[in-house]
Amino acid sequence: MTGKGRELADVMERRKVDILCVQETRWKGSKARSIGAGFKLFYYGVDSKRNGVGVVLKEEFVRNVLEVKRVSDRVMSLKLEIEGVMLNVVSGYAPQVGCELEEKERFWSELDEVMESIPTGERVVIGADFNGHVGEGNTGDEEVMGKFGVKERNLEGQMVVDFAKRMDMGVVNTYFQKREEHRVTYKSGGRSTQVDYILCRRGNLKEISDCKVVVGESVARQHRMVVCRMTLMVCKTKRSKIEKKTKWWKLKKEECCEEFRQKLRQALGGQVVLPDDWETTAEVIRETGRKVLGVSSGRRKEDK
Repeated sequence: MTGKGRELADVMERRKVDILCVQETRWKGSKARSIGAGFKLFYYGVDSKRNGVGVVLKEEFVRNVLEVKRVSDRVMSLKLEIEGVMLNVVSGYAPQVGCELEEKERFWSELDEVMESIPTGERVVIGADFNGHVGEGNTGDEEVMGKFGVKERNLEGQMVVDFAKRMDMGVVNTYFQKREEHRVTYKSGGRSTQVDYILCRRGNLKEISDCKVVVGESVARQHRMVVCRMTLMVCKTKRSKIEKKTKWWKLKKEECCEEFRQKLRQALGGQVVLPDDWETTAEVIRETGRKVLGVSSGRRKEDK
């Protein structure tokens, strides 16, 4: 990421990307900084030579951030509220294949803890370099992935699938049939594979209409940007119908008060003494009030 901030912001602006998870930032510290073009990076790192994760937001969403969790230099998350919907964005950077098993287990434990801290009713999107291949095909794993991975699955890829099953998530990349060029996320020399993934809760997969690798935008060396289009389904609650109210305050005016007395006397048949049936009398009073004094529209001030 060093020296690449503005370049990344330009790509996001050009590709109309609002939120982006980044890994291997190699920026030491736990801050938020503007990277230009109307984007802000929230990041965390402990070593300027390795690891580091971050989430880039379009400036208009920065005010929607409710919480930032910087778990480690491999896992961090942001919670946003967008039109009443809680969206948790998690950035992850898994240890590479050659790393110690203990380091890999620590990463997955941290990711598990983040997921377990999020209420089940909230949206979750994970953007991560998992350094693993989930592979092509989905026999036996249909509930968490589609058929459109790349090549063969390895041990690290199996860890991704196992995590998705534990947390009831779907591996978004694999559900969309694309040319291999738009599925490969990593190229180095003659090697090309898929190690970067987007995950979301299975129940929210219907909110994602597309996912693919962006070709020709190589901000990070060897890695390529994976983008998806997600439309949050906002449940708008119906406003309760507001009862129209009689403008009783008009009785403070002498002319209104006198007219009300006359109309009420007529409605009661000219009687001076009120009838014994109070319910009937009360309804006559209310109806006379509505006719003489009028009623409110029943609309809220903010609706006017």
